[in-house]
Amino acid sequence: MEAELFKRKLSGSEASRERSEAIRRGEYDECESELDDAGDGEEKAIQTAEMMAAKRKEGYIRFLTAKVSDFSLFGGADSLTEGKRAPRRTFAATNDKGDASVYPAPPQDPSDFLWLMTEEPHRTRRMAIMKAHPEVTKLMGYEPLTKYIVLAVVSLQIYLSIYLRYTSPFSPWFIFIAYMIGGTANHNLFLAIHEITHNLAFPGVAPNRLLAIFANLPIGIPYSAAFKGYHIEHHKFMGQDGIDTDLPTRFELLFLNNVLGKVFFATFQILFYALRPGFVRAQRLTKWHFLNLAVQLVFDYILVSTFGVRPLVYLIMSSFFAGSLHPCAGHFIAEHYLWDGMEQETFSYYGPLNILAYNVGYHNEHHDFPSIPWSRLPALRALAPEFYDTIPSHPSWPMVTINFIRDNEVGIFARAKRLAKAKVTEQEKEMGKQVNGIEEEGDKSE
Repeated sequence: MEAELFKRKLSGSEASRERSEAIRRGEYDECESELDDAGDGEEKAIQTAEMMAAKRKEGYIRFLTAKVSDFSLFGGADSLTEGKRAPRRTFAATNDKGDASVYPAPPQDPSDFLWLMTEEPHRTRRMAIMKAHPEVTKLMGYEPLTKYIVLAVVSLQIYLSIYLRYTSPFSPWFIFIAYMIGGTANHNLFLAIHEITHNLAFPGVAPNRLLAIFANLPIGIPYSAAFKGYHIEHHKFMGQDGIDTDLPTRFELLFLNNVLGKVFFATFQILFYALRPGFVRAQRLTKWHFLNLAVQLVFDYILVSTFGVRPLVYLIMSSFFAGSLHPCAGHFIAEHYLWDGMEQETFSYYGPLNILAYNVGYHNEHHDFPSIPWSRLPALRALAPEFYDTIPSHPSWPMVTINFIRDNEVGIFARAKRLAKAKVTEQEKEMGKQVNGIEEEGDKSE
């Protein structure tokens, strides 16, 4: 049995490697039918959405009758004592026998990312949900509560930074508060900026941008204006290499694809998310970038000149902890890394840490409907359970980080990538030239 499973894994890795290399070379003829199915034509998209809705309903009925609810069998399993990690077990929602302990697909080739030619899943599911539940549009709109939460958390962080002005940054008390309270608070502000980026705090664009700059203050380093551009591209061009800066680079794949590398990545992931975009895709600077920079520098200057450097040290230390080995920081890895041989690009998390994180754990729901605010994402899931309760989700953010580090079948390589559409078009033209050249040579020979 073990030998058979090993062969299955080996063949799966080889197949994954061959497919990835073929896609990277532009030899993607076998995927053209998938591209046609996921084409931009409105009629085809609607037909796909209707078919998907019917399949989802059928699958949800099977899911309910199977009575399978053990969500610890895949991804971020919430047990430190579950034993051997590989091969992982995967939840099977449509298994007629109700057996949740089924083996997933063969593991991914760890030497490369998973290259896909299919459309990202959220557009199709969004259309299917709107077809099945047209009332979903009532959930869209801004959330007035957001600005009050931002005001409270910003005030808390400024107060704590001033409170610690006489405490050494190397003292256990300073570090404890910076990690437990400061890290949690600044992570909350990261996700407040994420929410505000989608214009979900106010009806207008400008008030949202200004609130994001205000929420940026306790983070210590200006980033809200740049984040907006990169994050909108992450939604619009999800998985597209060279555009979606949420994706690891080949440099990261080469140097961090081992246990020590994964520990380093998980510890300093805030730096990767801050620095990677500048290397991958430069932004055109706008007045909002300069305003964000100016307001942050003035705030930092006033804080340091009035209370000394320690308050600023506290805020920056809080930001570092917020994006390091912190319970809430598990969502960075949980959201889009591939698990257990599946090609599922987005995972949700429905646990209690969502209370501190603007429900960002409802990540499939968020990507399907970015115009629905954090407070109504649970209502979206409840409205369309046949779409969300039948796909795997992570039961624990902290365990996602732990399993990411200790599991050899997941790592920096476990991300789905697509060639940017411009690159695909160039390769199509090149292939067309080659085909035409062959045909011309054939005509001459005749």
